[in-house]
Amino acid sequence: GELWLGGLTTLSDQAAKALAQCERQLKLNGLTTLSDEAAMALAQHKSALNLNGLTTLSDEAAEALSRHKFSLYLHGLTALSDEAAKSLATNQSWLHLTGLASLSHEAAIALAKGNSQRLGLSGLTTLSNEVAMALAQYKGELWLDGLTTLSDEAAVALAQHTGELSLKRVRTLSDEAAQWLAEFKGKRLWLDGLYKLSNEAAKTLRANTKISIP
Repeated sequence: GELWLGGLTTLSDQAAKALAQCERQLKLNGLTTLSDEAAMALAQHKSALNLNGLTTLSDEAAEALSRHKFSLYLHGLTALSDEAAKSLATNQSWLHLTGLASLSHEAAIALAKGNSQRLGLSGLTTLSNEVAMALAQYKGELWLDGLTTLSDEAAVALAQHTGELSLKRVRTLSDEAAQWLAEFKGKRLWLDGLYKLSNEAAKTLRANTKISIP
């Protein structure tokens, strides 16, 4: 079950301790700030935790939330320090950070080394080659559904991903990028948003049964 408390805009440390005892998914999306002490309390919560109203997170709060062992939704975060990324990377379930429009190389390395089962970074609309190379090392489900284009170099890197990879909003690929992605040996690659593709590229991608295209 779920406990929706979207109307809650502030949370005392005592209230956080009480809510942490709830065994249902907590949706606290009305919170725009979170004290380090409240983060420590909520980290003890034993179900999914939604804190999508937070736009920033201190390194201390991130370190506290690193102890949370269930899915963590932080869709509102617009920035993430390298230290915070290292802390959140210890999450062992689903980690969603779709509010991030950019990601440093160091943060990408940290998140890719993490233990989460799913990493949602669909707020990224561009991907540098070095960040693509770092994220390709991630072992779980990688969601990059904010990307509409993909460079040949990024395709080379992401083709090495061994888990599931979602690129559902990529609209077009060069023949070279398609050729590299056709070598994908991970669990599943979604390219369902493609609409501009040469016949040769489409044929190449369809030859790999692990790839989903229109």
